[in-house]
Amino acid sequence: PDGLDDAGYASGMKRYHLTTFGCQMNEHDSERMKGMLESLGYAETPTREQADLILFNTCSIRESADSRFIAHLGEAKRLKRERPERVVGVGGCWAQSIKEEVFERFPFVDVAFGPGQVHRLAEFLTSDAITAQGYFEFEGFTGHLPARRTRPFQGWLQISVGCNCACSYCIVPSTRGREVSRPPAELVEEVRSMAADGVREVTLLGQNVNSYGRDLPTRRPSAGSAPQGAPDRVSFAELLGLLDGVEGIERIRYTSPHPKDMREDVIRAHVELQSVCEHIHLPLQSGSSRILKAMRRTYDRRRYLDRVALIREHVPDASLTTDIIVGFPGETEEDFAQTMEVVGEVGYDSAFTFIFSPRRGTEAAGLTDGLIPHPVKVERMGRLLELVQRDALARAQRFLGRTLEVLVEGPSRTDPERLRGRTRHNKVVNFGGLAAPGELTDVQITAATSQTLSGEERLLARARAS
Repeated sequence: PDGLDDAGYASGMKRYHLTTFGCQMNEHDSERMKGMLESLGYAETPTREQADLILFNTCSIRESADSRFIAHLGEAKRLKRERPERVVGVGGCWAQSIKEEVFERFPFVDVAFGPGQVHRLAEFLTSDAITAQGYFEFEGFTGHLPARRTRPFQGWLQISVGCNCACSYCIVPSTRGREVSRPPAELVEEVRSMAADGVREVTLLGQNVNSYGRDLPTRRPSAGSAPQGAPDRVSFAELLGLLDGVEGIERIRYTSPHPKDMREDVIRAHVELQSVCEHIHLPLQSGSSRILKAMRRTYDRRRYLDRVALIREHVPDASLTTDIIVGFPGETEEDFAQTMEVVGEVGYDSAFTFIFSPRRGTEAAGLTDGLIPHPVKVERMGRLLELVQRDALARAQRFLGRTLEVLVEGPSRTDPERLRGRTRHNKVVNFGGLAAPGELTDVQITAATSQTLSGEERLLARARAS
């Protein structure tokens, strides 16, 4: 058609390709990048070869993300050489972590920016800059930017950035800065806007969501106002209550909490607030109090298990998931056995497990005593995975025969004739049915593995039975 080029894009329209590595916060930031770029007149293209702007949103939490990113960056270098006017940009935690050397190591990169500087990408693209630019100050929220959601019915809500914890293995405080919370009124307004756009499920994001609001000021009473004034600060549990009141939002999730700050009021919110899902991600990292202290996690084994007991008391059917690091420096076989004991005692629905690898700029990277040989780490990881999967399968059996509400996400990845969705417990369900993406439907569960559930949409199952 007139006005379109050979690839089907409007003539003269610039194209971008964005690759995302890492966590859910990065996924959120990438949605904001896409929204910002499209507001500037860019269109997304599925291949880097077609792109005028090649972007990477990077992670520096795990070594595997680093190495995968470097391989992708090599392709960008080749494409830049073929067409020098093409712009290559690198954002996120990895860029922040090597901010002093990014342009020296990768001279073909045109713009680099940290997680707090996504908005500066727009400034660079609309300026007459002819030299490489780097933006690494901690300022602003990507939550203020427009979003281009992967699924129109699911949205991310960035409630805070940064972290005040000092875990010895973690690079987040140096890449995302001190913790800063967004005002509650602003968050409520954003969720209302999401609901108006058709979002039904919102996931709250923060490096430590439990400590939300502690840095916010409390407004003083103005002349003639009520004696107590109008507080600008609410707790995390109170924020959940405010967002639960937004009409149209069916589900609220959050990640990640910190065990040291997991309070009873937040746990009770899972019972008292209709939209807050029955799923809590409670990172363990290690079951050994000695290793937890070396990790600077500021809780011990007993306090962690106390939090688990409180969750089981108030939300007995809750899905409980976790993070575990294997092979932290100094971890003895006894320390690892204590981790296995905690995993066996809790019975997780699933777990993200990691072999320890040092991250540049962290305290743990400087530890030289008690380094664990890689074969030992791998062997321990194997034992841990076997236990986690056995417990996850046992936990999944409780859903057999039950009818669960499922938010349909699209076709099944293993069978396009079936549908794929997610329960309030954050369990993936593959099922036969007729519901459309974005719809909530009841599914009768007929089979379970450690990873997924299977079933039939209830209306369809009834029709077949009759």
